[in-house]
Amino acid sequence: MCGSDATIYLDNNATTPLDPRVLEVMMPYLQGKFGNAASQTHVFGHDAMDAVTRARSQIAKLIGAKADEIVFTSGATESTNLAIKGLAEHLVAGAHLLTVGTEHKATLDTAHALERQGFEVTYLDVDSDGLLDLDDLKSALRPETFVVSVMMANNETGVIAPVAEIGEICRSHGATFHSDAAQAFGKIPIDVNNMMIDLMSVSAHKIYGPKGCGALYVRRFDETQERGANLAEQIHGGGHEGGRRSGTLNVPGIVGLGEAARLAGLEMAEERCRLLAFRDRFLSQIQDGLGAAHININGSMEKRLEGNLNVSFDGVSGETLIMALSKLAVSSGSACNSDTIEPSYVLRGLGLDDERALGAIRFGFGRFNTEQEIDEAAKIVTQAVTALRQMA
Repeated sequence: MCGSDATIYLDNNATTPLDPRVLEVMMPYLQGKFGNAASQTHVFGHDAMDAVTRARSQIAKLIGAKADEIVFTSGATESTNLAIKGLAEHLVAGAHLLTVGTEHKATLDTAHALERQGFEVTYLDVDSDGLLDLDDLKSALRPETFVVSVMMANNETGVIAPVAEIGEICRSHGATFHSDAAQAFGKIPIDVNNMMIDLMSVSAHKIYGPKGCGALYVRRFDETQERGANLAEQIHGGGHEGGRRSGTLNVPGIVGLGEAARLAGLEMAEERCRLLAFRDRFLSQIQDGLGAAHININGSMEKRLEGNLNVSFDGVSGETLIMALSKLAVSSGSACNSDTIEPSYVLRGLGLDDERALGAIRFGFGRFNTEQEIDEAAKIVTQAVTALRQMA
């Protein structure tokens, strides 16, 4: 998608543009249908609650859940906090959380916060492809492990975890399984029952919906009361969302999330094929122009989201390349902390050295990119890398 400055947007893993079809469905709830869904004494409130109920069903349908298992939040970060802290609040210090060192900060920072409260946390490593060794997971489980939190698809590398296998392991050990699915929701098929997921975090803005809205799937207890997730509310003040998350519901955002989920369900198969074709076309062109031997792909190519490509270019700094790619919107493999450029902890977790991690660029292909943009982007990258190598 080109803006007025002709910048090509290839950062769809960071956020996606709002689909015009989603905006169209949201608009009535930004204007005339402005009621509070909790106001059930008049038609304005009824209209709002009907819209929320419809969206809840749309999201549940996409993941094989029941509508009353969907809790609306402000996004996947809040959902993850609610999932992990909500479980922990019922426990005493010393209970054990098991997660992975390459998780999103929403999970890692929540784990660190619980550590400061006396909980024990194990951070598992991944291999050079970004994949978790399931034997390591089995070995790390303890009787006091109350939750295992593993993201479905990594936000930097796009690597997809073996979620169904992880769910089966957790189920056999009696541990609750939470998955941060912000990157995977609406992009790959998800069935929370087949995958044995108990809690799952999602965001609207990753699937062409609005920012500031997300959801948490919370498995309800079955008739035997053996499976389910009992969460303590983390935001108090009214007992909304079945007492799991208080606050006036963001009706326009929820409507947008629901419609984005509906569209994803209809178009997922076709879109996956299209994005895979874009990614392969782009990679082939930069490999032809720069030499495949001098381009390093970070993370598994076989188990990766179709719209993600994370690569490092030999002899080129990612930050320098980002500045040279002024006509492209992409992400680098580094983060700035107190004026110090640090390599991505995710890429370091794959065993990359600082030079390769700092040289990484993440390209995120999306629904509104065109083949012409892909070709132009490949040309721009090839020219920029070539020029920087000549200057080195």
